[in-house]
Order: sequence, then C-alpha cells, then structure tokens
Amino acid sequence: MMLHSIPANPVPEGAVVGEISASDGVALRYARWNPSAPRRGTVCVFTGRSDMIEKYFEVVEELRRRGFAVTVLDWRGQGGSARKLRDPRKGYVKSFDEYQLDMEALIREVVLPDCPPPYFALGHSMGALVLLEAVHQGRRWFDRIVMTAPMLHFAGRRGRWYSPLFANVGRVLGLGRLYVPGGGPMPVIHGPFQDNRATSDPVRFERSASIVHSIPQLAIGSPTIAWAHAAFAVQKRAADPSYASELRQPLLIIAAGKDSVVSNAAIEHFSQRLRAGAHLVVSSSRHEILMERDVFRSQFWAAFDAFVPGSPPHAQTTARVPTYS
Repeated sequence: MMLHSIPANPVPEGAVVGEISASDGVALRYARWNPSAPRRGTVCVFTGRSDMIEKYFEVVEELRRRGFAVTVLDWRGQGGSARKLRDPRKGYVKSFDEYQLDMEALIREVVLPDCPPPYFALGHSMGALVLLEAVHQGRRWFDRIVMTAPMLHFAGRRGRWYSPLFANVGRVLGLGRLYVPGGGPMPVIHGPFQDNRATSDPVRFERSASIVHSIPQLAIGSPTIAWAHAAFAVQKRAADPSYASELRQPLLIIAAGKDSVVSNAAIEHFSQRLRAGAHLVVSSSRHEILMERDVFRSQFWAAFDAFVPGSPPHAQTTARVPTYS
C-alpha cells in the first residue's frame, strides 16, 4: 500500500499509509500525518465521489501548518481501496451504509489509537453527506464538522438524468451494476478545462487531471444505477423537515455559489433548519471549493479558522461564523 507522487503533486513528508478492513471485509487505503506545528488535534478528511487521497495533498499541508494531524480515507470502490465489480471504473455500492462501515473502520483502527484529540471532520460533497448520516445516527466522534458543497440534492440536468424513480426501477430489474444512462468508464476529470464543473483554477484542474492520467488505477468513471439509488435514498431522508432539526452537532456548511453539481437551494433549505449550524456561500466558486482559485479558498480557510477551535487567528478574516460552547 502506497501513496503516489508526481512532480506537480509530491507526497507530503511524514506520511503513514496503510490498509485497514471494514467490518464486512472490504480493504480500505488510508493515510495519516502528524502536524508540522504544535498539536491542536486531528482533522479527518472525507472526500467526494471519485476522489482519492492524492488529490488532497495540498489540503493536508495546509491543515498540518495549522497544527492539526490529518487522516484521509479512500472510500470503498475508489482511489486505492478495493473495487467490488469486475469493471473497476464503476462507482458502486448497494447502500450508503457501506460508507458508514468505512468511516467506522478509520475511526476504530487509525484515529482513536494513533491520532491526537480533539477530533474534527472536513467532508466534501458525498463525504459530507456520509458525515451527516453518521451524525444523524448518533455518532459523536467529532467536536465540530466542516462541510463543503454537501450532496443533499443533485443540481440541474444531473437531477433529471438520475431520477429516483428510474434508479429504483433499474435496481428492481437487476440493472444496478450498470452505469447510469450516458455514463461510462471515462474518469470524471477527463475533458478540457473549459467544460469542467469542478473548479475555475486551471492549475489545480491540471494537477488533478495529471494524477488520474499518471496513475489511472486510482480513477473511477460514472456512477452505477445502484449507487444512484443509494444516494437518492439518503437524500430523501435528509430532506425530511425533522432530519436537520434533530442534529445537535456543531456544523459549518460552506456552499459554492456557482455549483452546477449539487443544489445550493437544497443546502440553504437544510441549513435553515439546523439548530447548531452555520451556512456560508463562497460566491462564484464552482463545486470543489478546496480545489478552486486562492480568492475562493481564502474565504473557506477564513471560515474554517473561525469555526474550528485551535486554528491560528486569521488576520484577514471577514466571514461571520458563529461559535458554540
């Protein structure tokens, strides 16, 4: 088990990388780092669908400079973790409960024994939705959680392509292992910069593309019908008016103003019902805020530093983020 380095994206020094097993036996790749400044706890990073640990090296370094130890997990079916289907490019799970097993394994096998408390979480898109489910199920591993562009509902055309009715019919007919209509094995990052929905930063876009082109075994393609059905099931639960109001976990939800992957309206509606949460929009950012231009990323880090205890004071902070006792 190893991490992969390319000239534009070297592995941060001091990485400990290994393999753990979820309770159902699925092999998962993880990596962890000690802080490069005095210890202030640990941030567990939970990535989006199709992501891999290597994509977050820059974020790892930024967290370490803030005094945090960092762990990052490859979800089952992507990155360096085990793939279930013969076609390794298919994004497949039967239920998002399987991702809960991945998270539990990381906490049990890596975070609790090897990482300094207190514990915080940073989740993006699908990873943020999995975190929400964990909190709703009563797991209180983290003191505070920061989420970027949580996958509460798909935006625009994507929502019409992957309708809940179609996904359910496909699953019942035994078609769950097929790609969604129009999908295929082509990596998500494939294609020209001007057509991408992830970031307006050409340098970070090219870096992510170079990772996939240099280490193609880390990539996945489109979701399967089963994955879409599983995602819709969690989104339906989260849309219940009581779901958000039942959460007691301090949350900071940061949306991307020009997100065309997930619905900002759904994020805003969800955030309004939170009892212990804050909602911030980074105007003009595309979906992957942490892979965006510095003008957008600086807004994210200002909000993160104001929300997460132990972060160093941010001299240029303009975000108004409530704190919780």
